[in-house]
Amino acid sequence: MATTKQPVRHKVHVRKGDTVQVIAGRDRGKVGEVLTVIPKTSQVVVQGVNIRTKHVKPQQEGESGQIVTQEAPIHSSNVMLYSEKEKVASRVAYTFTDDGRKVRMLKKTGEIID
Repeated sequence: MATTKQPVRHKVHVRKGDTVQVIAGRDRGKVGEVLTVIPKTSQVVVQGVNIRTKHVKPQQEGESGQIVTQEAPIHSSNVMLYSEKEKVASRVAYTFTDDGRKVRMLKKTGEIID
């Protein structure tokens, strides 16, 4: 009996639309918005971070080729949530509000994200 292994979906601490700061790698220190989250590989695409250039061939006769720049995914462990008010990166904590909703909170500032 052959078993097919399901891909592991990792719980990622950031969501689409969050403001994050890169804490490791070539783009260390850059701040940007999360454009997409890829839970399968635990990666995120951040605006203006990890830029790759792609040379595109012309598709039709007479059309010129072009160089396209786009963001490539980086591992979610290399980003931290960023507070725009305090200008500081922080780890995330999960707490409950008075009405019982579970929300994300920045540990350094106590700022509620959701």
